[in-house]
Amino acid sequence: MTPILAVLAAAAAGGFRLALPLLLVLILRREDGWEQVPILGQFSPAVTLGILTGWTIWELLAPTYSWGIRLVQPLQVLFSPLVGWILGVMAAQLLGIPPALWNGMGLVGGALALLLQLVQTGWLYRWGRFPAWVILVQDGLCSLLIVFALRAPQQGGLIALMLLWLALRASKDWQRQFQRHRRPQPPD
Repeated sequence: MTPILAVLAAAAAGGFRLALPLLLVLILRREDGWEQVPILGQFSPAVTLGILTGWTIWELLAPTYSWGIRLVQPLQVLFSPLVGWILGVMAAQLLGIPPALWNGMGLVGGALALLLQLVQTGWLYRWGRFPAWVILVQDGLCSLLIVFALRAPQQGGLIALMLLWLALRASKDWQRQFQRHRRPQPPD
């Protein structure tokens, strides 16, 4: 059960940001097996570090402008399943899940990352723009989830399950609100 919780924690981090969790994985795993991280392990750590650092800064600064939100949000929705897959497979490898199950864990991770990213998109369109404190909480939670996935998977997995519950609850509330405000159809 612990490896599954680690996969959920890592994937949930990928549902908040794209580059920040990958950057933290690079920093935390630089000495002990960076080359085993799927896709990214094929590149030099120095090049990957530079690209991920730039992308992380761009993800943090661009949403402060209205044009930045319109650029960042679609990219995050598009690439969150890939980042969730990478993080899920990486957590599965790290915690000794058999190789036959790595892609399954990656799919679970990609689905969770996409779900969390879609819920954030719904909140973004509902609020119009995230306040600065929400962005800081997202970044802190993203960092915390990656550290927990690598160092304390049970706690990270429980946080990820709580986030999943909150995401499902928010989507159910939006569905109820949509149905309440939906205009009645005229009879034929």
